[in-house]
Amino acid sequence: MGINKNRVRVGMIGHQFMGKVHSHAYRDLPFYFDPPAVPVQQAISGRNEAAVREAAEQFGWDSVETDWRRLVERDDIDLIDIVTPNHTHADMAIAAAEAGKHVISEKPLAVTAAQAKRMKDAVEENNVVHMVSHNYRYAPAVQYAAQLIREGRLGRIYHIRAQYLQDFIMDPAFPLVWRLKKEYTGSGALGDIGAHIIDLARFLVGEFHSVSGMLQTFIPERPLEDGSGTGEVTVDDAAGFLARFNNGAMGVFEATRFAAGSRNKNQFEINGEKGSIRWDLENMNNLEVYFEDDEPGMQGFRMIHCTEAEHPYMQAYWPAGHIIGYEHTFIHQMAELINGIHENKSPHANFNDGFENQVVLEAVQESAASGSWMTTEQIKAGL
Repeated sequence: MGINKNRVRVGMIGHQFMGKVHSHAYRDLPFYFDPPAVPVQQAISGRNEAAVREAAEQFGWDSVETDWRRLVERDDIDLIDIVTPNHTHADMAIAAAEAGKHVISEKPLAVTAAQAKRMKDAVEENNVVHMVSHNYRYAPAVQYAAQLIREGRLGRIYHIRAQYLQDFIMDPAFPLVWRLKKEYTGSGALGDIGAHIIDLARFLVGEFHSVSGMLQTFIPERPLEDGSGTGEVTVDDAAGFLARFNNGAMGVFEATRFAAGSRNKNQFEINGEKGSIRWDLENMNNLEVYFEDDEPGMQGFRMIHCTEAEHPYMQAYWPAGHIIGYEHTFIHQMAELINGIHENKSPHANFNDGFENQVVLEAVQESAASGSWMTTEQIKAGL
């Protein structure tokens, strides 16, 4: 368990869903892998003292703070982990960088591209290691897909079509939580789950050139959380957009929280001149692959069960055929982060990736508002 290893002392800001996932990853990382340093769960911060103390006890944190700024100032913290609502990310990450702390933030990186640029500039100017939590990059099947593409097995890429489908806010009685307020979240389904398929597209296909988008809000008012009435939903319930990539590929993207029966369906298909690949988070250990040069009569999609030792990260786990799950994508992410801190190099996805992602999100929003195609360079020129 790394008794004689260096330590990376972690301070986490936030303690709910993502706080639990990240905490688990820090705890399990040294069990499965042999990192150059061991993460230590030094302190966790939250505004509600009783709630944060309960989280610290459950998740294994050594101490608590009720003021995130105090956490950032502590001398016994090396890494700040931000798992709070989107509108808070910028101030926290910039303060962490200025205090000389390495930083990882949940996605999307910020509320606006301008905020994301400030965050990127801060971590680069202060020479700290930085990551943004696009955990689906770290599914072994996705990593293997990237390997096949890098090796040229699909040849020139023509298409990506990607969907992220959920249904958790379809009930009109679902309350007006922070994720449904633009000032707190930036955008709705677009930024919350669309950001993930944008990141996967950048990882697997390349940089976006331009987009043409549409946004829709199906339930414009919802009950307030305190039961005192209703309030306006100020973000999208669903988003769709077309995309052109710098390398000539084209993309079709959809993100919605109104796809009845789809609990967490993150899926993509990529078509190239020599073949195709398909992946679906709800069946995350499998990758479907088709190669044009298979002999006639034998052509068709084959299913690769990405649990062999030859598949990325899988040598750390069980015999072939013994599957892993959602939480392991975060363990892989933290492995890359700890390696990056050891080497003083920011692994992907880092704040530059987060900034580029935010630019695409903003381009989709601007396109939807104007009814015109919008380039990523137009967004950057306005910053």
